[in-house]
Amino acid sequence: MSEHKIRLTNICKSYRKYSSEWLRVGTWFGIPFKPKQQADVLKNVSFQINQGDAVALVGQNGAGKSTLLKIITGTLQPSSGTLEVNGRISAILELGMGFNPELSGRDNVYHSAGLMGFSHAEVDALIPDVLSFSELNEYFEKPLRVYSSGMQMRLAFSVATAVRPDLLIVDEALSVGDAYFQHKSFDRIRQYREQGTTLLFVSHDPGAVKALCNRAILMEDGRVINEGSPDTIMDFYNALIAEKENAKSTQVHYHDSGKLQTVSGTGEARVETIGLFDKTGLSKEFIHVGEEVILRVQVKVYADLPKLVFGLLIKDRLGQDIFGTNTYHTNQTYSDAKAGDRLTFAVAFPANLGTGTYSITTALVSSDTHLENNYEWRDLALIFNVGNLNKDYFIGCNWLPVNIEITKQ
Repeated sequence: MSEHKIRLTNICKSYRKYSSEWLRVGTWFGIPFKPKQQADVLKNVSFQINQGDAVALVGQNGAGKSTLLKIITGTLQPSSGTLEVNGRISAILELGMGFNPELSGRDNVYHSAGLMGFSHAEVDALIPDVLSFSELNEYFEKPLRVYSSGMQMRLAFSVATAVRPDLLIVDEALSVGDAYFQHKSFDRIRQYREQGTTLLFVSHDPGAVKALCNRAILMEDGRVINEGSPDTIMDFYNALIAEKENAKSTQVHYHDSGKLQTVSGTGEARVETIGLFDKTGLSKEFIHVGEEVILRVQVKVYADLPKLVFGLLIKDRLGQDIFGTNTYHTNQTYSDAKAGDRLTFAVAFPANLGTGTYSITTALVSSDTHLENNYEWRDLALIFNVGNLNKDYFIGCNWLPVNIEITKQ
């Protein structure tokens, strides 16, 4: 049995407009008529996804992600390049795609599953699982036109995953609907991943990308511009958005960890020093669960800034966000900073974290987000370790002191 994989080599997709339809027809027979207009949506896209991989495809709207997924699933043909797909694909692309709004949920299952290659008898066997997982209840027999977008997503996901696929493609569909079903869907995706399903996942949610994927591909303007670990690529994507505001971004290796540190921003304010200290002022790289610590960050201002906001974000070793805040949300925005000023931000907090390695990201901005004015965004500004020496055993990324009472009736 061949290995399930997706391989793209120099995939291009262009939409051409001709001065007459006769010229377009002529091109079908190899006559090289020049188009009046041409829009290049995909430009020499090449990458490979191997069996068992979970790959996130990220990028801003218009980067070419949806077009690329349609080519992979066969609903759109590339203008040039080669595509190799081994394995049965289940895809959830545009919400409602492949569904008939006049048919009931049940009839749409037969229709959609039939397009996926299942026989009527096979769909009969799948119906109980689809109904149970979607939890549509009486709506299962009602026409799709009365469904909410969340209910359509429940049906689409339940059909696409009723049988574990070799290759599962999900395009932003899970951003629709209630949190309960999103958790349920992610659990099924994780189960299928453990059983060998290859995942291609499009999302703007960094938490979902980092939790589900072991690799990420960043697209911009129809090209692949970066590829690597999810935390590295999401940090670079974050910097890319800021770069559109005339900021600069760089990536460098962080000390001996091998991780890539992303630094972006205009440089009008910069972190000079950063350190974690205990209550006595002793510098700490290893702290205890629940220990009271102070993060001290010294910032130098290089231009007059009407407003300066300092932010911090704690991430775990997988790059998933654990906690973040900034001085905008604490009502401590610094006003009228002058070029040459040096400011120290001291953040005191109890390290109610689980055992493991954590990193701190710092942000110097003008409001609650880096999208307006990004003076500096520094990923992996500090790395520290947490160990449990004096608390009862627990699991997870947070320590929550609990009081358990037991009563007998």
